[in-house]
Amino acid sequence: MNIICKKLERVYKGVANHRRIEIMFLIDKHNELSLNEISELIKCNLKTISEHTKRLYLAGLVNKRHYGNNVLHSLSPYGDKIYATFKLFLNSQEFENRNKK
Repeated sequence: MNIICKKLERVYKGVANHRRIEIMFLIDKHNELSLNEISELIKCNLKTISEHTKRLYLAGLVNKRHYGNNVLHSLSPYGDKIYATFKLFLNSQEFENRNKK
């Protein structure tokens, strides 16, 4: 049980930042993105984006694929599942009502 709890902790720490969540939304929308593309879309420093994608990768939420000089990032199967929970949360009536107040 302890190993499972530690794995879950790593996943939740992986998404415990608004930039990393934003990166996951962008990757889902575009299927694959390089660090430069993510940096341009978010308008954030390349080094910062690199650190965030590294944390997502270590949490098992994104895959990396080398393509020429670029590294392309895509959601892993596990990242897809976590992303699906984001969408469920955002689509819930309770969440929408709380944000209107």
